[in-house]
Amino acid sequence: MPRAGLCSRWGGRVLPLLLAYIFYLLLGATIFQLLEKQAESQSRDRFQFEKLRFLENYTCLDQQAVEQFVQVIMEAWVKGVNPKGNSTNPSNWDFGSSFFFAGTTPSPAYNHGPSERTQGLPCFQLLQTLGLALFLALGTLLILILPPMIFSHVEGWSFSEGFYFAFITLSTIGFGDYVVGTDPSKHYLSVYRSLAAIWILLGLAWLALILPLGPLLLHRRSQLWLLGRGLGFKEGGAPETDGLPRPQKTPISA
Repeated sequence: MPRAGLCSRWGGRVLPLLLAYIFYLLLGATIFQLLEKQAESQSRDRFQFEKLRFLENYTCLDQQAVEQFVQVIMEAWVKGVNPKGNSTNPSNWDFGSSFFFAGTTPSPAYNHGPSERTQGLPCFQLLQTLGLALFLALGTLLILILPPMIFSHVEGWSFSEGFYFAFITLSTIGFGDYVVGTDPSKHYLSVYRSLAAIWILLGLAWLALILPLGPLLLHRRSQLWLLGRGLGFKEGGAPETDGLPRPQKTPISA
């Protein structure tokens, strides 16, 4: 195929995806701006109002002292210290918490091995497709349904908040708005955050396994459709020519 034709073919595929991604970014930016900007403005106004009311109630303090105190609270929050707590609260860096942090730092890698020759059989493809579907269903139940229920019960969240925490934690680096095991008013088991770290590792590995399942399921479906129509494909994508005359090799004499 000429280079110009190849470039035109790939350009015709990449350009719609690029335009769709840009449209997605613009749409997402518009939605988040509409949803979050007003809430941010209301939160800022409420904070300023509460700060002024605090100064009016405690006339012995000036605005500079309050600003310094707010700065200390912000620095403590950034370092993981809950401002509501006191010196008797559990440390964020005991062994269980350190194990939790160490478990959430790495992300698993996925190595896609070569497919087996027996996957060309219809029964094998059907069983594998059913196995992938069961894997998705069981993994969804154990990774994205049961843990949010446990988090909701322990942390006092709603199920939607627990599901939001589970999905955001596994699909991204996490936003930090929901963190397990940090409420100083609750008494957690010593292994609670360690178990949460193990769940995160298993959930990341499960997500790494299911990411290629979409294209794989489409590939299996296309193979089943071709086999149902009596068409077979050899390894490498070349169609078989069983039943058709093949050219004979002519020996070349010296």
